[in-house]
Amino acid sequence: MAGPSISADSSRSNLARTLRPEIYTDPKSHPGSGDWKWQIKNRITSFEEIRKLIRLTPEEKEGFKKSKGRLAMAITPYFFSLIDRVDPNCPIRKQAIPRIEELTVSKEEMVDPCGEDSHSPVPGLVHRYPDRVLLMVTDSCAMYCRYCTRNRLVGVEEPPMSIERFEEAFKYIRSKRSVRDVLISGGDPLMLKTEHLEYYVKRLRSISHVDIIRIGTRVPVTLPMRVDHELAAMLKRYHPMFVSIHFSHPREITPEVKRACAMLADSGIPLGSQTVLLKGINDRPAIMKKLMLELLKIRVRPYYLYQCDLAVGTAHFRTPVSVGINIIEKLGGHTTGYAVPTFVIDAPGGGGKIPVGPAHTIVHEKGKVVLRNYEGKVFEYIEPS
Repeated sequence: MAGPSISADSSRSNLARTLRPEIYTDPKSHPGSGDWKWQIKNRITSFEEIRKLIRLTPEEKEGFKKSKGRLAMAITPYFFSLIDRVDPNCPIRKQAIPRIEELTVSKEEMVDPCGEDSHSPVPGLVHRYPDRVLLMVTDSCAMYCRYCTRNRLVGVEEPPMSIERFEEAFKYIRSKRSVRDVLISGGDPLMLKTEHLEYYVKRLRSISHVDIIRIGTRVPVTLPMRVDHELAAMLKRYHPMFVSIHFSHPREITPEVKRACAMLADSGIPLGSQTVLLKGINDRPAIMKKLMLELLKIRVRPYYLYQCDLAVGTAHFRTPVSVGINIIEKLGGHTTGYAVPTFVIDAPGGGGKIPVGPAHTIVHEKGKVVLRNYEGKVFEYIEPS
């Protein structure tokens, strides 16, 4: 039996020939652009399209020419509208357009940097931690991030997980009573039609020992019109439901994104953010602080800040670990604790997430702990005898 079909027609349009160089999301300018399926159908996916819309740098041109067989480029018209077409250092542009640096492979890089394949008991399912599993239901995303950890899997645009494969994963989860938390990811599960996503969610909710269902997505950022009343109402039926959203830069928080997050939050869904630390995009404390505070204003709780994984072709995005530690140091105590995410390294090869942060404990000996606060002042805490 074939699995659920992808949410929208994936055929490519002649966008560059039919639209002005400026791409807007205003339905008055481009009828249908407020519809998420229109956005998917009109994604920018080729060199011929994008070179008519933006003046590419030599590094970008070479990236296109030599990236055959690698992670595909796909940019929604909405997300493209956020790109600065003059500045090649635009933080939105760097995330979306291929560059020649992607073809440089460092010796430490891995095809599967998080060791997901080695922790996969059945196809499409990762079981690393004792009480939770990761279920990958699709390899498709609205926009393909150039630093993607799963660039070995995404971008093929194949149909979502088949019913047969899902049932195999379902049986595994049902057989493991220790599993209380299922994270649905991919690709991006919000690329599925609502009824198809509901099929997976409803089946998982029928397992008595599954307490929590989470969805990991970037769609509210790259395709915010996908979050509609139908989707929000469906998710609300299966509480407790959590949604983790991938944000990278303050520019991504637009009126459309605010509306999408409000719709989910108003449905009683706790929202958390996941951010990858990226060189030249968000590696300055001031930028990260602004992002985290803006997220709180739209009811998204900063959750994880990830050190960029050792995925193939991503060396130009990675910073020293000390950069992330410094950012957390500059956030802690200088703003509300709600705005401080946990900085983690997903240990290469499958070791799982390991928290990394500033050293606030100077001495810990019998009966006493010596601590350093955010101002650099030192304090003693006397433990009970």
